[in-house]
Amino acid sequence: MPKKYVYELRKHRVEHGVMIPVEVLKIDEKAQRTLNEARARSMANHLVPEALGTIVVSQRENGDQYIVDGMHRWHVCKLASIPELVAEVHHGLDQQEEAVLFLIKNRESSKPTPLDEYKIGLTAGLPLFVDTESALHKRNLSMGSTGTNVVGAVAGVLRITELYGPETLERTLKIAEDAWGRTKETWDGMLLGGIGMFLGRHGDDVDDKVLAERIGKKDPAFRWRANITALASAGGTRHSGTGSRVSTCYTLLVTEWNKGRRVEKRIDV
Repeated sequence: MPKKYVYELRKHRVEHGVMIPVEVLKIDEKAQRTLNEARARSMANHLVPEALGTIVVSQRENGDQYIVDGMHRWHVCKLASIPELVAEVHHGLDQQEEAVLFLIKNRESSKPTPLDEYKIGLTAGLPLFVDTESALHKRNLSMGSTGTNVVGAVAGVLRITELYGPETLERTLKIAEDAWGRTKETWDGMLLGGIGMFLGRHGDDVDDKVLAERIGKKDPAFRWRANITALASAGGTRHSGTGSRVSTCYTLLVTEWNKGRRVEKRIDV
């Protein structure tokens, strides 16, 4: 991750091995993943109390104690009538810092969903998420379950910001909309990723309006998506992961851009 987008947290007091009553602990939904009730009940059905481990808690200035990491174990304890949990207690953090701590603690463990991470990253005020949100808002879009005005390709959109910057993301979203209109397929991750890669590599040499006209005239978004998937998978004989599909989209965009151009005006893949 580029230095601009690292997770940082100021120095503060931390206590270890603190026993806290389950009933006093609180949850801040803006700094937490979404509770999976089914997961919690499954954990409760196979609970080994001695293996609950240590949860992470933030004790705010007013004395309220909020769970940063361990929400499902806390819920399991409520279901199993276990009165106390062992906690690692962080003192004096605010909501934004709690969100940063959550992301740090979960970076290498059980990762939150991309949308949960995005929501929490915004609460934390982290530049990667804030810059991405700003680019989306400029196009009157939001992040969530994919729809005409909602982008669901969280990881793909964040990657465009991370690699090429929020300005490239905004250009990507505009080109996609100008080419295909506001449809669910327009905001597909492989399409946005391919456009983002194209602009990230050749943006200084590209007229966005011309690019949008060319790809829109070629095919609607759903057909671009189908062609890319077929080419990337090659009948199941080649790797068909997200990276491969984004690269395939990029290659097709280069081909479309180069059509009818003199050799010296063409873009190399």
